[in-house]
Amino acid sequence: MKLSQLLEYAKNKTKFSTLVDYSTFCEEYLTFIYDNLQAVIVSQNETQYRFFQYKKDGNFNVTRPINNDLMISIHDFSAAKDSFVYAMRHIKDIKQEFEIRQTLNKFIYTCQQSIGATLDALPAGESNTARKINGDLFERYVRLILTELGIPIRDGIVPVPVIVNDEELFQMVYQHDLIIEDRKKVKAIGSVKTSSKDRLDKIFMDKFLYNRLTNTETPHFAVFLHDVQRKGKEPKFGVNTTFLTGHFKGYTVKLNPLDGVYYCDLRPVMSTDSILKEHIKTLDCLLIDDVWKFL
Repeated sequence: MKLSQLLEYAKNKTKFSTLVDYSTFCEEYLTFIYDNLQAVIVSQNETQYRFFQYKKDGNFNVTRPINNDLMISIHDFSAAKDSFVYAMRHIKDIKQEFEIRQTLNKFIYTCQQSIGATLDALPAGESNTARKINGDLFERYVRLILTELGIPIRDGIVPVPVIVNDEELFQMVYQHDLIIEDRKKVKAIGSVKTSSKDRLDKIFMDKFLYNRLTNTETPHFAVFLHDVQRKGKEPKFGVNTTFLTGHFKGYTVKLNPLDGVYYCDLRPVMSTDSILKEHIKTLDCLLIDDVWKFL
């Protein structure tokens, strides 16, 4: 496919209705970038990150940061896809399969970043549209994965009855990305975002308010793709973190901890800080270990 075709594909959300649709698009994108880029720019400060620069057909735009340690190449994609399919079918049997767990995380990252990086080729005036499409497709991707695993999940609204003196006065309605239900009983509520930037506070408050209003201890969890953004000027690009360490630790310690926070692309501090590494894991941990505990 040409870049113009990839863009039309990525902009049409109806094209992404199955897991196969995501991997099919990703393979097309990886094939395209193999020998059709203007340049690949290495980040100045965290050298595992790359920026793809398109040619004239992509307005010479430069993409978001791509973690080279996670992004699967076209040469390795077929084998990674086979591992992903195997993992989906044997999710409860691969707890100790470290390589398959890594590939599962990398495959999801690669498929989603292929969409985001494609949309980065749009003109600057369409950047807000690109962000919305990319976010919506990531939410859908995570729901499709959990559905494939047999998790009873949906998005939409959760009604919250307001009861005073044993009498229901009215209902409040909350919109959520992930609602795990069993026999119409809410078992867990999840949020899916490409990054935690400008969203972290709301996720912690959602748990606090929902559980206070319903007088329950319903688990709340969050899924993020990454927390980096591009900084600097061409060709000396680097990356900035968008993760608010202080906010996360403050809410965890003083408000309420979330019942799981999962990333495809962990920031280094998440593996070294004692509080963060206790509460933040890679996405494979949700799929293989933790989501079953919610049920």
